[in-house]
Amino acid sequence: MAGKKTRPPIRVERLDDYRWRIPQTGRMLTEGIVYADDALFARIRQDQSLEQVRNVACLPGIVGPSLAMPDIHWGYGFPIGGVAAFDPAEGIVSPGGVGYDINCGVRLLRSNLTRKEITPNLKAIADALFRDIPAGVGRGHKEYQLDPREVRQVLEGGAAWAVEQGFGTEADLDHIEEGGRLAGADAGEVSDRAVERGRRQLGTVGSGNHFIEVGYVAEIHDAAAASAFGLAKNHVTVFIHSGSRGLGYQVCDDFISVMLEASSRYGIDLPDRQLCCAPLRSPEGKRYLAAMSAAANFAFANRQLMAHRVRETFRHTLGLTDRDLRMGLVYDVCHNIAKFETHQVEGRSRRLCVHRKGATRAFPGSAREVPADYRKVGQPVLIPGDMGRRSYVLAGAEGALSATFGSACHGAGRVMSRNEARRVARGRELVREFEERGIFLRGAGRATLVEEIPEAYKDVTEVVDVVEGAGLARKVAELRPLAVIKG
Repeated sequence: MAGKKTRPPIRVERLDDYRWRIPQTGRMLTEGIVYADDALFARIRQDQSLEQVRNVACLPGIVGPSLAMPDIHWGYGFPIGGVAAFDPAEGIVSPGGVGYDINCGVRLLRSNLTRKEITPNLKAIADALFRDIPAGVGRGHKEYQLDPREVRQVLEGGAAWAVEQGFGTEADLDHIEEGGRLAGADAGEVSDRAVERGRRQLGTVGSGNHFIEVGYVAEIHDAAAASAFGLAKNHVTVFIHSGSRGLGYQVCDDFISVMLEASSRYGIDLPDRQLCCAPLRSPEGKRYLAAMSAAANFAFANRQLMAHRVRETFRHTLGLTDRDLRMGLVYDVCHNIAKFETHQVEGRSRRLCVHRKGATRAFPGSAREVPADYRKVGQPVLIPGDMGRRSYVLAGAEGALSATFGSACHGAGRVMSRNEARRVARGRELVREFEERGIFLRGAGRATLVEEIPEAYKDVTEVVDVVEGAGLARKVAELRPLAVIKG
């Protein structure tokens, strides 16, 4: 009887305090680079994510190293926290390099309110947000139910569609990655099944690690950048973390089978079937990018509608005007995306398809894509932590452009499986536990809450320290939670 196939061990070399190299061996076309300190790297070794970094390095047309951020953990195909760039002529696009939740991302709202001012009304705000913004598995919105024609308008219009319908202002669009709309989106490449799943899910949180979090600015690390971003100590903020919901999931699911066939047709030798892909120049590759971009636009519109509803909820609950609140958009960034960008590689400018899977764009102020009012300090990089501790706002640094195609981490990164988290949280009264710490926790059910306990995640400060130490971004402000709405 044939013995079990064994995989070659992962050989790793330490480069410096914040980087580890997986040397190019075997089928690898390039090396792997992992960003982590000693403590984080010890945890990273405990799952299969290093093997996934190595597998990505085997894909045709990869340019530069296969990269992993310090919040890396095992995912579908690419590791979560993985970054890879591909040449348009020789490279590929892979749904596993984007993920099922296309354009899962986060946006941050600032306000003129102070922590002290809202404390008496914090419970009412938490209850109203939970009531007004649907959260939970499969939950749709009673108010924003679209017909198929309208869904397809959203798929091509993105956040701009939402603003045209009165959900927000033109100023919001200036502070969203890609202006809240990916070019090249084609609603015709999105299946009827995906459209149907999206009809009732615009303006909703979803489940898993998605959330709305009311917090406050606890510490300022870079006064100039914080001022540019409109962040002031003790002022109230709101994070919105969600994506393309069931529509994006269906788009990914629809194209997995397409890409499996394409990989075979084009003779791509996959190290892992979950890395199924197609050449960027192929009909299949172009179709996926058009559908993925459409789903990304749905996610931009989804977060835009939720931001509008957050503003409404604060106004009605506190009896204030927009001028009183001054609840402006700091920024909105993608976590799961593949898109064309221009980068300097070995001294020359190259157009590349950059996959970020559980990673965030982190451009310095010199990049033309950064909003004009942030050019002196860099793009806001939003790094939510877990629901009980802290989050960070960073600013993109020049080092990211030269080392990681302008990328940084996207969060803390899981260290527990959901099953393990449920075991650890057994018997705990989480809502009461959080309220004793001054945090109002609301969720669609206990199941999601126990899966998202703080212990299930790395300490985001450790992750951010690596990003800053490696020169990818610098700390601007630390935020702490006051109320959390979970799916």
